[in-house]
Amino acid sequence: MAVRIQDVIDIFEERSGASPNGADRLLFGDAGASVTGIAVTFMATRQVLEQAHEIGANMIISHEGLFYSHHHAMPLPEDGPVYNAKLEAITGHNLAVYRYHDGLHRGGLDGIMEGLIQALGWEDCVTEHEPAASVVSLPPCTVGELAEHVKRQLGLGMLRAAGEPTMTCRRVGLLVGYRGGGNLAIPLFERHRLDAMLYGEGPEWETPEYVRDAVYAGQAKSLLVLGHAESEQPGMKLLADRLGRRFPGVPVQFIPVAPVFTVL
Repeated sequence: MAVRIQDVIDIFEERSGASPNGADRLLFGDAGASVTGIAVTFMATRQVLEQAHEIGANMIISHEGLFYSHHHAMPLPEDGPVYNAKLEAITGHNLAVYRYHDGLHRGGLDGIMEGLIQALGWEDCVTEHEPAASVVSLPPCTVGELAEHVKRQLGLGMLRAAGEPTMTCRRVGLLVGYRGGGNLAIPLFERHRLDAMLYGEGPEWETPEYVRDAVYAGQAKSLLVLGHAESEQPGMKLLADRLGRRFPGVPVQFIPVAPVFTVL
């Protein structure tokens, strides 16, 4: 029996419920159409859209939105060349694009967090899961050694860091995506007496400045900033693996995106 696009959407809603007012929705495509292949990605960039078409996938599952806004607003003119070129790639290739964001971040263990922990090899090190964060207890290592492990496991060329790279750390907090703001990260530091924290991104004047002042006051604290995509791509790869097992007759492929920033 052919798998329809709606059959895949139903799997997501079984896990975490429908999201009528949230980000999760079918942005383009016919829910009743048959699926020829599924491409799972962190961000449906123009390059990802073309790659999906080339491998014969007509359904794209993207964690983030298409047009540079979390809430599907339009920060650019709808008749502008950037919008039109992307729209043409979607409609011209007859692609269905489903945004799967909110559901992955709820419904039991955060699926994006789960993917990051697995990619780092820390499944047996978790001491606590909170709704928006996790805490791991690691064998003693320096922050520099921790950074090298993270780069190696995630295939990253660089990390941003605040604090003292030679300090020893054991208790480490994890926050994926845009959860590095002071309202989440600073209480997590205090509540769990963390030595170090890894997060995707957050305002630079909040948690990094807390770490700076903590170090000046003689407290051993450090921060590693992965980047938003870099912290969330492992969760999307895990989703692709699970979809492949759920729909064995449908080709499912994870398409990674390269880091959006270069260092000059």
